[in-house]
Amino acid sequence: DAPGARMVDQAGVDMILVGDSVAMVVLGYEDTLQVTVGDIAHHTAAVARVRPSALVVADMPWMSYHLSIEDTLNNAALLIRAGAQAVKLEGGQRRIPMVEALVAAEIPVMGHLGLTPQSVNAMGGFKVQGRNLQAALDLVEAAEALVYAGCFAIVLEGVPSLVAAMVTEAAEVPIIGIGAGPSCDGQVLVSHDVLGLEQRVVPKFVRRYADLHTAGVDAMSAFASDVRSGTFPSVDEGYRMAEAEVEALGLYGVA
Repeated sequence: DAPGARMVDQAGVDMILVGDSVAMVVLGYEDTLQVTVGDIAHHTAAVARVRPSALVVADMPWMSYHLSIEDTLNNAALLIRAGAQAVKLEGGQRRIPMVEALVAAEIPVMGHLGLTPQSVNAMGGFKVQGRNLQAALDLVEAAEALVYAGCFAIVLEGVPSLVAAMVTEAAEVPIIGIGAGPSCDGQVLVSHDVLGLEQRVVPKFVRRYADLHTAGVDAMSAFASDVRSGTFPSVDEGYRMAEAEVEALGLYGVA
């Protein structure tokens, strides 16, 4: 949202991903499959209005790039018109035609490999990927294919650190890790996890840098207590009329 974008941008972060994780950390769903292009466009527009220096990347949600190239281009155009400067989509070789079409339409594309949350049902849950030799080699091959198709960067999620190092070494674009160890070129985390706003069980790769949930509960509790006790608002937190107007009201029997 806009306040979140201001915080991120003032902190000097390089990119803001308006992710489909909004489904879980803002909209209350159990996975990312419920979020729509309209939802992502709504949040992307809020971020873009801040005019951040950071690059704004919008997630293409589930089924927005799976049916046809025409659908893919139209949905990406909605996100670009909302204020995104690039889009992100999940998957390897199967998504190559979509990536190539987007790049041909001069829409920058970020890839996403490894644990792809939109495939949670096919994967049997949120499970670490690339844990055997063939799966690791497949990830390297998929990353190279995405680069060849025109992706300017790739998010690599939920893979062993050694495999992430292999992908990072092989790919000629920045690899942005999340749960992929320290060898990636950059890192991404969900802002609600970083700030401690998300209170459900978090993955082991999440590092919380604040506890804004507790701070928020304390603030709301203090507000409610002050209202109930009558200490909020105080006289100084109200507006006053000019003395002449007060005297005029007195003529009508208002004190």
